[in-house]
Amino acid sequence: MSDHFRLTIAQLNPTVGDLAGNAAKARAAWAEARAAGSQMIAFPEMFITGYSTQDLVRKPAFHLAAMARIEALAAECADGPAIGIGGPFAQNGSLFNAFHILSGGRVVTRTTKHHLPNYTVFDEVRQFTPGAIHGPHQIGPLRIGTPVCEDAWFRDVCETMTESGAELLLVPNGSPYYRGKFAYRMNTMVARVIENEVPLVYVNTVGGQDDQAFDGGSFVLNRSGRLAVQLPLFEEVLAHVDFRRDEAGWRADEGQKAVFPDEWEQDYHVMVLTLRDYMRKTGFTRVLLGLSGGIDSALVAAIAADALGPQNLRCVMMPSEFTSRASLEDAAAVARALGCTLDEVSISGARAAVSEALAPLFAGRPADLTEENIQSRLRGLMLMAQSNKFGEMLLTTGNKSEVAVGYATIYGDMAGGYNPIKDLYKTRVFATCRWRNANHRPWMAGPAGEVIPPRVIDKPPSAELRADQKDEDSLPPYDVLDGILEMLVDGDKSVGDCVQAGFDRDTVKKVENLVYISEYKRFQSAPGTRLTKRAFWLDRRYPIVNRFRDES
Repeated sequence: MSDHFRLTIAQLNPTVGDLAGNAAKARAAWAEARAAGSQMIAFPEMFITGYSTQDLVRKPAFHLAAMARIEALAAECADGPAIGIGGPFAQNGSLFNAFHILSGGRVVTRTTKHHLPNYTVFDEVRQFTPGAIHGPHQIGPLRIGTPVCEDAWFRDVCETMTESGAELLLVPNGSPYYRGKFAYRMNTMVARVIENEVPLVYVNTVGGQDDQAFDGGSFVLNRSGRLAVQLPLFEEVLAHVDFRRDEAGWRADEGQKAVFPDEWEQDYHVMVLTLRDYMRKTGFTRVLLGLSGGIDSALVAAIAADALGPQNLRCVMMPSEFTSRASLEDAAAVARALGCTLDEVSISGARAAVSEALAPLFAGRPADLTEENIQSRLRGLMLMAQSNKFGEMLLTTGNKSEVAVGYATIYGDMAGGYNPIKDLYKTRVFATCRWRNANHRPWMAGPAGEVIPPRVIDKPPSAELRADQKDEDSLPPYDVLDGILEMLVDGDKSVGDCVQAGFDRDTVKKVENLVYISEYKRFQSAPGTRLTKRAFWLDRRYPIVNRFRDES
């Protein structure tokens, strides 16, 4: 029996629903694995469908078509390495999240996912039936157990597989990014290796899907948990890994060990990647956004330039009588630094027309937030008109602090198709702008250097919807607001916890109320990049109608 086994890890970027495209990507990778002399190529979880499909996978026409694609792939790739590929499997009225082993022109075996995640962004209990715990399958000289994603986060599946003779654990994954997750992921897999005394291969998806980024970072651990191979984050990679058997068992040869960037670069890369893939996978090529001269729109413009290239970004300044000369200059400076187009469309005439039309109804009532919101909604209307006319997707620019407390106008500055900074608190917006000014990477399509002028970062934030307006007229200072929000939203802490941490009770109660009454706005908001475990959408599902208030 051979004492050598070559495995190709396919850390690739599928597209949800593109069964033909995903199969073609798999065939091309398989051809490379065959040329490299591999005995097997391993793809991530649910690769044939893309991940996560949400309820799409429950549609019989879809999951049956996916199964047929896997059968066809087996026939097309009969002469060469075995294939391990994720995809749905329907049998006797049940639907499973499965990992299919293809060899010799057919599907020779399947492993079905036993533990179905039902937390944060995952809802697999709704979509799939739990599978039985399987033993290993033989490929050439090696017996391989395949705990599917969540199954490797529990001891029982891996232990059963190794007790049944598995000499290596191959873990196909669709594991999405959140800040700080990788260390938790690695520590858990090291625990599985030490418990079972076999090598482990972790194959993760890469790429953006809706709000989520799958960060890749696939790796190989040898017995005792020693890292043998580490693939980079956020990149498509094919890696050929050699395993050799000695008297103690199988061991992977040392290979590539990518060095990961810090969390600031990872977050920025995620925002770029999710926007780039959202555009590519939905068929858009160009974006526009309202560039106000403020920091949020400047950061979104930089992300868009880095994701798509400045030539595919158009910014629009829409001044009113409240727009300062400094804001006009700052917007122009951002566009000039990024190398993108900047158009100007005044809302003054439209605002006068709307004011005149409403004057008979509003007579005798003082101006208030209504008139401010009319300005924002006129901007949204004009931007959406341009989006329709030119086929450009409109980006919206609200940060997590604003999204949390509803400091945004529905059907106004909330209008748009995607928001890359939706999960980035305002205090992190400032720091991220400074990081981008100081750093440039090959994956950025925008220019190097200072692309967000310091004056944009340093000036007091303002919506400029009335004279001398500042955000702090309506909200606590952002360092205070973000500290409270991180406790209430990200940490699910109580009002009492916030007060105990040193925040003023009245301020905390005001913020709590704003969070709750803004749920209807978030329900109608554009999707945006997930950076944390408590992003607004699938991570945090609250009722719109809600009379609860915390009295602690």
